[in-house]
Amino acid sequence: MLREIAFANSIALVTVLFFLVFYVGSILAPNSFRFLRNAQFLGADIDQLTPKKFSLRALAGILLTLFVTSWIFGYLWAWLYNFMAG
Repeated sequence: MLREIAFANSIALVTVLFFLVFYVGSILAPNSFRFLRNAQFLGADIDQLTPKKFSLRALAGILLTLFVTSWIFGYLWAWLYNFMAG
């Protein structure tokens, strides 16, 4: 049995940390980051669709949205697992 809240917290934290690593990577190594981002979409040039810089307020909003949505997803995932594991 999974503990739903602990699982949701861990999923949310890993998601936010993953975003921050990529955000810092985009600042420190923009060419490598551009390659990685485009590789996710089979080489399509999506660089023109993404903002070049985030304001601090936008970054906080993105992090909050990522945390909340991934927490909800993690909780539902753990609940469904426990339900199906019986």
